[in-house]
Amino acid sequence: MRTYTQTHPWISFQLDLRHAPYTLWLMLGECQSKCEHVARVPLRPDTANKLYQIYLAKGILATTAIEGNTLSEEEVLKHLEGTLKLPPSREYLSREIDNILRGCNETLDLIGKGEAPAISPDSIRHLNEVVLDGLDLEEDCVPGQLRRHSVTVGGYRGAPAGDCERLLQKLCDWLNRDLNPPQDPKQDLTIAYAILRAVMAHLYIAWIHPFADGNGRTARLLEFQILMGAGVPAASAHLLSNHYNATRTEYYRRLSGAGRSGGDVVPFLLYAVQGFLDNLKQQIDTIWIQQWELAWQNYVHEQFRDKPSESSTRQRRLVIDLSRQQSPVLRVRIPEISPRLARAYANRTPKTLARDLNALCATGLIAETPQGYRACKERILAFQPQRAGACLDPQGILPSSR
Repeated sequence: MRTYTQTHPWISFQLDLRHAPYTLWLMLGECQSKCEHVARVPLRPDTANKLYQIYLAKGILATTAIEGNTLSEEEVLKHLEGTLKLPPSREYLSREIDNILRGCNETLDLIGKGEAPAISPDSIRHLNEVVLDGLDLEEDCVPGQLRRHSVTVGGYRGAPAGDCERLLQKLCDWLNRDLNPPQDPKQDLTIAYAILRAVMAHLYIAWIHPFADGNGRTARLLEFQILMGAGVPAASAHLLSNHYNATRTEYYRRLSGAGRSGGDVVPFLLYAVQGFLDNLKQQIDTIWIQQWELAWQNYVHEQFRDKPSESSTRQRRLVIDLSRQQSPVLRVRIPEISPRLARAYANRTPKTLARDLNALCATGLIAETPQGYRACKERILAFQPQRAGACLDPQGILPSSR
């Protein structure tokens, strides 16, 4: 009998979800659906790259911030762009970021070559080696090598050092053998089961604590690797780390509670999957706004395609610039919302602006409200339900009811 069976009986390599609430399965299905939706979203390359850089920065920062990295999201973005300058005393913070970035890029390179990232003791050791590369470590900590001493973190004692090698092998065998989706040609559950596998891998690395340092970052990189290998979009695969970082106190409470409860992983699963789903919803909202903006601008340009006159150009720019305002704008303030509108109306009387506004209201591109003028961007939301305040077209018909 191995020592860990007496000291850590919750490390059982079992996942019994028979008593899990049905909401867990509903959330997993919704997560899979939203990941597939994100994967199919068409965006301009520059817009997609900008969004990816934002989520990459958030994810890398989250992975390191939980362990104490104090860089801000803005600083991480600058570092990724190569413009961040840190004093020598803080340079190690950027090295931590670089290490996580390297781990993510290695996973992306493997998938780009058509190779599925392996889940093996060697691959997990490599992740830890990447995480700790070039950092100032304690003497008994060697990157990528299993610890040979006892460790206690936040009151939790890791599994016995002598059992770590065996436990790491059992973890990989379990993840590869037992946590795969059922073979059903009518229903692909690859991503749903990958989320379960990723969260369980994370939890068990935290329980076993096989390395002297960097276990949390290694667990989150492994989580990212599993999600990416199952087809989760790269921008979405960072969202679990974002959730853990944004709810750090609850994250540690749930981790600790899973061990104290004798290995009941359902509360941690519910916490992780709910957070992943919430972040996916926010991500889709962000992507949808980008699509809406691009579609609206294309629609406006189409309305003026065969109207090359100076007044049409001025009106088109008025609609576009008004579209970027968060709230209605009073007539007298409209020339102030952008430099090009200020130039366009600088040498004209207020009647010119009034005629432009009336002409645009007649087309339904903008509307006058008691608070001022606003762009009718909802005109292109074809299937939105009818609601008060929606813009009508010149015939008095809601665009969504055509």
